[in-house]
Formats: sequence, C-alpha cells, structure tokens
Amino acid sequence: MCGICGEVSFAAAPDSEGVRRAARALAHRGPDAEGFYFEGPAALGHRRLSIIDLATGDQPMVQDGVALAFNGEAYDFVKLREELAALGHPFNTRSDTEVVLRSYLQWGEDFAEHVQGMFALALWDSRERKLVLARDRLGKKPLYYCSTSSRCIFGSELKSLLAYGLPRELEPQALVQYLACEYVPAPLSIFKGIHKLPAAHLAVFDSNGFRLKRYWDLPAPGNERPDPGKLLELLDAAVAKRLVADVPVGVFLSGGVDSTAVAALAARHLSRVRTFSIGFTEASFDESPWAALAAKRIGSDHVLEKFSGQDCTDLLPAAAAKLDEPFADPSFLPTMLLSRFTRKHVTVALAGDGGDELFAGYDPFLAHRPAAFLANVPRPLRAVLQSAVGLLPSSSRNMSLDFRLKQFLRGVDAQPSLRHQSWLASFLPGELSTLLSQELRMLATPAIAFRAVLDDAARSGAAPGSVDEALRFYVTRYLADDILVKADRASMAASLELRAPFLDTAVVEYALRLPWRNHVSLTKTKVLLKRALQGVVPDEILQRPKKGFGIPVAAWIRGPLKPLFEDLLSERALNDSGVFDAKAVRVLLQTHLDGRADLRKPLWTLLMFQLWNRNYGAQSRSMQSAA
Repeated sequence: MCGICGEVSFAAAPDSEGVRRAARALAHRGPDAEGFYFEGPAALGHRRLSIIDLATGDQPMVQDGVALAFNGEAYDFVKLREELAALGHPFNTRSDTEVVLRSYLQWGEDFAEHVQGMFALALWDSRERKLVLARDRLGKKPLYYCSTSSRCIFGSELKSLLAYGLPRELEPQALVQYLACEYVPAPLSIFKGIHKLPAAHLAVFDSNGFRLKRYWDLPAPGNERPDPGKLLELLDAAVAKRLVADVPVGVFLSGGVDSTAVAALAARHLSRVRTFSIGFTEASFDESPWAALAAKRIGSDHVLEKFSGQDCTDLLPAAAAKLDEPFADPSFLPTMLLSRFTRKHVTVALAGDGGDELFAGYDPFLAHRPAAFLANVPRPLRAVLQSAVGLLPSSSRNMSLDFRLKQFLRGVDAQPSLRHQSWLASFLPGELSTLLSQELRMLATPAIAFRAVLDDAARSGAAPGSVDEALRFYVTRYLADDILVKADRASMAASLELRAPFLDTAVVEYALRLPWRNHVSLTKTKVLLKRALQGVVPDEILQRPKKGFGIPVAAWIRGPLKPLFEDLLSERALNDSGVFDAKAVRVLLQTHLDGRADLRKPLWTLLMFQLWNRNYGAQSRSMQSAA
C-alpha cells in the first residue's frame, strides 16, 4: 500500500516543492520509500509501503514514455503478466506495478477493465500529453483531485492537496450531507473545488480539459442459480489471491461470520495462520470470546489485546487528527486500535469487509418488509406507536431495544428509496433545519442531504423501495463512503495494508446477480452465505446474531468524554464554527446528559465535525455568503 500525489499544469511549470510537501503529508501511507518524477508539465510523487518485489518495485515507474504512481494491489497480476508477455511485453521486475503499466501500454484508457484489485493510480503519458487517474471498482483506495482548465492536482488523501496551499472553504452541501450520512459522499469533498474520484471511474486531463468515464458497474440482478459450492469456491480463491505478499500476513478476527470465514479459508492455504482481535472491558461491546472460539476451531495463532473505554477516549484526539474530512463512524476508533496492534506483528492483514453489504447481513434488511407494511398503516395509528416507543427508557447498551425501535420508526415515513439511509442517518433533513444556522437552513432538504443516494437509486434501475435497491445502496454508498474509508484511513495510519476478499470482483458480481430472496428471508440474513460456510465456520458463529464493531458512545458522552463534549459543543465553540444554531445543539446535548433520550449518533456526528474543524481550520464563515 502506498500514497500518491502530483499535478499536471499546462499554463505554468508544476510546483515541485508542492508535490514534495504533498508526499510528506502521506508519509504514513508509505514509510519505506519516497520517489518523484518530473517531466514537462507533470510532477508525480509516491510514498511506498513495500509489500511485493521489495527490491525493484520503487515508484513512480517509467516505461516507454509513460510514468505510473500506483497505490494498491493488482491481485491477478501473475495471470495478467502472462497474458501481456504472450502479447510481446517484456518485464524487468516482479511487481504488480509494472503489470499495470504494461496494461496501459497495451490497452490505453481501457486498461482498468483488465486490472482486478484495489487501487488508485495516476499515469502521465508524455507521448499524448495527458494525465490518467483511475480508481478500483468499489472504491477501496481513495483519490482526491482539484481541476481547472489548465491544472489538475491530485492525491491519496485530502491533506496532500492541502499541502499545495489550496483554499479551505467549506462546501455547504457537503456539510449537510455529512450531518445526514455521517460521511461526505463522493464525488464531493468537504472543501469547495476538491472532489473525490468516484469508484469504478477513470479520469483524463489534457489540453482539452478534465473528463470522467465509468469503466465498470454493478451487475443487475438476474436469474443466477444459487450455488453454495460455487460461492465457497469463489471466496476461497479470493482469499488465496490476497495471501500473496513478500511480507508477513495476518487476519483480523472478530468472531463474526465474515472474519471467521476469511480466517478459516486462509488456514487452507497457509501452514500457520496468525489472527488478531481486540476486546473491551465493557461486556456488551466485547466480542473477544467469540474470536477466541473461532481461533481455537481454526487452529490459528491468535493474539488478543484488551482495551478499556479510557484507551479509546485517549486515542480520540489523535484519531481525529488523522481524518482530513469529517467522519462520524465511531468504529474508526477500535479499527485504528486493532490496526496499530496488528502492525506490531504483520504488514498485511485480511478482513471481512463487504460481507454484510453483499449478502444482506445488516438488521435493516429484516426491517425492510415490516417498514413497508407499517408505512401503509394510517398515520394516526403510527403516531400512537411512535408515542409508545418514545416512552421507553433510554439505554446506553450496544444496540439496545429502545435504540433499535426508535431508529426503525424514524425511517418508516421516509420515501421508499431513502428508508435505509434514514435508518442509518444521524440527522434527517427536517431535524437539520433547526440545527443549522439561519443562513444554511434552506439546504436541509432530502434532495440535498441525500442527493447521492437519490442519484444512485435513479440510475440503478431497481424498483424504488425494493431490497435490490437497498443492496445497491449499501454497496455503492455505505460500503464505499463509510466502511472502506474507515478501513483505509485506520489501517494506513498504522502503515498496515488491509485486504478484503469479499470484495473480489468475481464474488461481488456473483452475489449481486442473485435474486435478493437468496440473501434474506423474513427472519434470517446472509441465507446463502451461511449455507456456503457450513462446515467452514463453527455453527455457533453462523447462528449468532449480528453484532457491529461498536464502542459505548452513549455512556462515554455522560462519562469520560463529557468534558470534551461540553467544550466543543459549548455556545462559544459552536458560534465560532459559524454553521450551527448553538442553542439547538445545546438542547440536544443536555437531553442526552439528562438521560431523557439516547442521542449518541447526532452528538457524535457534531463532535467529529467540531474536532475536524479545529484540526483543519475550515473557513466556516465563508459558507454564509456561499449559501
């Protein structure tokens, strides 16, 4: 894994010092080596975390007038190299980087269709005087850019672009989308003028300007026959490909279905499997006994480290400083702890990311049909139910009954295509209208807050409100903009490469071509996946209920984190941010502190914005004129 950065400037010479500063900002992504390439209007920078071909894989790599800065792994590179060699291409290294470069020399802008893996890359073609940017099919690796008619700057993280001194003016619509979704959905970034390259897209920048092209899309559901044996074969092959490395490899093991499956399949290919998990002293959040059970059955060399709530809260300032965009998934903290701990032992780790999104593993899939039914119940009767649920006492336990029921009812009244996003949301648009400053309230609409979800739904072709549409939402939005962002930033902060076998293209395409009824029933999730994993994953784990990688945020707000919340959500701090109605936010905080409601999600989202704003110095007040 690596970090890339650079620019192409047709109007003036590229900023050579700027690209060096940008590379230094990415040092955590690539601590092993640094390289640069300068040619005419182009400047490329690269930070390397050495994984494959440790001796000759340095970058940027240059061949036949084309320079490549590559971040990621091409898992099918051996097969692809054989294909290219048969076409007459010579190879000087054993690296996947050279295979990707040769793919471009062979197929031009169509090369990305031939590369299977996780990647973000930049190619400067000096022959045609053009910059090519590309990102993997599901968005596992990040890539930001800022483009004008004559200049394009790019980098793996937002901080690398900021190293050029770009203005830090908040994008108002991105702020609203963050508050609703807990992340900033692509293609926007939190700053005006800076964008994320969307997953499965390629961009070309030349003297004619900047243009985007999609090179892959999610397959439509069809009549694919459910075959547990075939699915297991695909998963096994995906795991095997991700075990290839010239450095030590391990597996994240939580004791859930997905991570246990990855570890068990890895054990088929390795004489010694090393698994890693963390536990918490708070019992309702601790999965370490399940991880220990899985490790014992698999026979892995298992390493566990336990953390307290204080360990997580102590990490929060450092973790927030790593996030150059506001990001409110609290599981970023334990993921960062796990990554730091694992990096002491290995350089590469496999994880179970993607299993829940592809195979309908989340609880909202069980709520999907009851919600559709309840939405047709007369509104007065629904109001009675909502009032009764509102009387339930607030609990700080992980996924407590009152929390689940209240979140469920929040989404029932949403339009069908937005129901799942409403269940996940920290704030619904109507709630934002009272939270934002007067100048920004006009933006608190579903059309803006949930624009990315609505755009995806419109182009998906799935029936509005269908399970197929929901599956696509979780893959294109929740996975790409939340789960994979969390995995990338947390692991890269520790210089650990994280690989996700469930996101192998063959597995993804097989899962999404199946009719949704193969994944979820009235009472069960991951139906086909669990059938495929019988005899591979212990029955106790296959039958246990889903449990997220959470932390006790609700209790911490009333406990060890209370001083931080009181500070950053004080009237003074809120007024300084220039975007919130301070009195409305203070009411939310006091309501939670008094135990009258569990407002962990909205309060955490507000806190993470305030921490981000303090670290990255956004010019918040300029939003008022922009709105």
